[in-house]
Amino acid sequence: MDEYLTLVLNVGFPIAAASASGYFVFLTLKFILSGIEVSVTNMAKIITNLDNRVKTMNSDVIRIDVLVSDALGLQPDVDRISRADGKNDARVD
Repeated sequence: MDEYLTLVLNVGFPIAAASASGYFVFLTLKFILSGIEVSVTNMAKIITNLDNRVKTMNSDVIRIDVLVSDALGLQPDVDRISRADGKNDARVD
């Protein structure tokens, strides 16, 4: 307690109070931002999992499209199949 009174006597009450308030704000922001960091990390994991599901579903839809096209005797959409991999069709027919 003597240290605080010495600080107040050396720098004055307004400066000591502002310093204490600044430290309180710093601790509050640190606490809030640590909670946000955890939330952002969890959201990034969720987004990655959703992206993997979309890629899997896209692959399944294309596979079903090719099977149905084959069953009906139609030519499968080669451009759509090549776009699914994010590449251009490299075959020379």
